[in-house]
Amino acid sequence: MLSKPAVNTTINNFILHGGGGHARVVLDTLMACGFKVMCIFDPKYTGTLMGIPYAGNYRTDMFTDAAAIIAIGDNRTRKQAASETRHAFATVIHPSAVLSSFTQIGEGTMILHGAIVQAGTKIGKHVIINTRASIDHDCHIGDFVHIAPGAVLCGTVSVGEGALVGAGATVLPGIKIGAWSVIGAGSVVTRDVAEGTVVAGSPARMLKKYA
Repeated sequence: MLSKPAVNTTINNFILHGGGGHARVVLDTLMACGFKVMCIFDPKYTGTLMGIPYAGNYRTDMFTDAAAIIAIGDNRTRKQAASETRHAFATVIHPSAVLSSFTQIGEGTMILHGAIVQAGTKIGKHVIINTRASIDHDCHIGDFVHIAPGAVLCGTVSVGEGALVGAGATVLPGIKIGAWSVIGAGSVVTRDVAEGTVVAGSPARMLKKYA
């Protein structure tokens, strides 16, 4: 069980691995929780982001007492970055999020502005529960999943590792979404989705199946 705003309450300093658009939201969340962000590792950028310096490629020898958040929106890239990161991971929850005290959340997960997570839900590692996403009771969210802004999971939904539930999508009760599948934005999912499948529409229908 977990209460907000963050799992690692003894850690006050953070580093971000990844410095693109998603990093802005994660950085804002950390600041809202009152934490100090030491730097952002991302070789694609220089200068600062919201006053925090970019520090090039990820380095294990910098700020070794800080906790890390993988601030990368793409699920596969986030998984790869997590495997390369040697800092301890933290789970960060924006103060505006609403969580049941009967929720389990894995390390590295980000629960962002206005999200709701209900009782009995289990969320894995390095998951993004994005802005205003709503997850009802007894859902199971695998590692490296992204529940995009405004998406709604009804009760007892299961989402496999690395799946993306697009912005504004609705998943009906009891549905199983396979690993590394993609639910298109605005879709209404009324039946189970196989692993590695792209679906979209209302009701959602298969568009593509990965080999």
